[in-house]
Amino acid sequence: MPEKPSDDQPSDSEIPDDVWEQFTRDTERDIRSSAPKEPSARARMVSERLREQDARGELPPGWRTGPAVVNGRAARRRKLWAVLGVPVAAAVALVALKPSLLPGDPFGTGESQASEASPLPDETAPPSAAPGASDPETPTLDRPFAGSPAERWADGEAGIVLPEARAVGPVSEDRVEEALKLTKKLLVGANLDPKTLRGARPGAALLVLDPKQPGLLGDLDTGLRSPSKEHDPVTLFSRFDPDEVRPAGDVIKTRGRMTFKKGSHGGVAVRADYTFVYPVVRADGPPEVTRTIVRRVLDVELADPARYQVTPGRILLLNYDQEIGNSSCFVYDGYLHPEFPSSRSAGPAPSGPATDPYDRSKEIDHGDGDDCGTLTRT
Repeated sequence: MPEKPSDDQPSDSEIPDDVWEQFTRDTERDIRSSAPKEPSARARMVSERLREQDARGELPPGWRTGPAVVNGRAARRRKLWAVLGVPVAAAVALVALKPSLLPGDPFGTGESQASEASPLPDETAPPSAAPGASDPETPTLDRPFAGSPAERWADGEAGIVLPEARAVGPVSEDRVEEALKLTKKLLVGANLDPKTLRGARPGAALLVLDPKQPGLLGDLDTGLRSPSKEHDPVTLFSRFDPDEVRPAGDVIKTRGRMTFKKGSHGGVAVRADYTFVYPVVRADGPPEVTRTIVRRVLDVELADPARYQVTPGRILLLNYDQEIGNSSCFVYDGYLHPEFPSSRSAGPAPSGPATDPYDRSKEIDHGDGDDCGTLTRT
């Protein structure tokens, strides 16, 4: 507590006793109000009861993060969690030394929560590990990405950042830039266009593809017209049944990167690796929010029209792959079918290994193609 200056200390002006006493009382009050507060007895009792119910299996699945179904895209995670244990322990020790690093301002320091949800820098190289754990918050209409690493991702097209174009061998810088822009247009039309998401024909995306590429547009048209296991449009397009779900807000979170190199058809080859996170609610029902996570990897090429029979200004789709998290397994009707925590799918029970749909540090692993795995988080 501050002490009153002694009489023998020099000062320019003498402070009245009543002013000094008021200053002392205000200082003591501020110190008490800023000190960390212990949880109340009731809060401790509620937390203990929830832990006991959870241990007995009395709480519904998904009350924290909950397992969700993933379409046969299994990836092994044992080694990952073992590696992550070391930095997590180090982080706990660091927070013990500096509590202000904790998100959410738990000790009333007055710092803004903006830093917790501050945007991530653009992804310019493959991540070395999965994103760290997030607080197990329940998504809401106001915060549909709560409890998800995607809360810090860019919104929509802003997450598709083109690398700086440069000449590749005989291919000019302008041609490289054209290829990158066409690839982005394909990604936007296939995964972010509101019409595509509502299940309409993805016309903007199809206009980017070369009609002279044998079989491609015919196969895609077949899938859009008569979906089946062999011709399933969700392998390239993100589509939801508007009679089943609707978007929870106007934002889709996007993260990924694009690279390019000399192509095999006299042009420039582009690889796009992006993950899209879609928050949705039931079309007619309670405003419960769930998320479907779709990762897409595309290999395209802007070929040389002087050497190959291709259409100028269109790209060849050489390969496309996907990993879909939180959509009913073995349903081939041309739509993604998100699972909600409050209800379980009537389909087969998950049998494959667990996977983290936000882990972009690994290549897509399909396993044997017949597994219906579980998600560690959505």
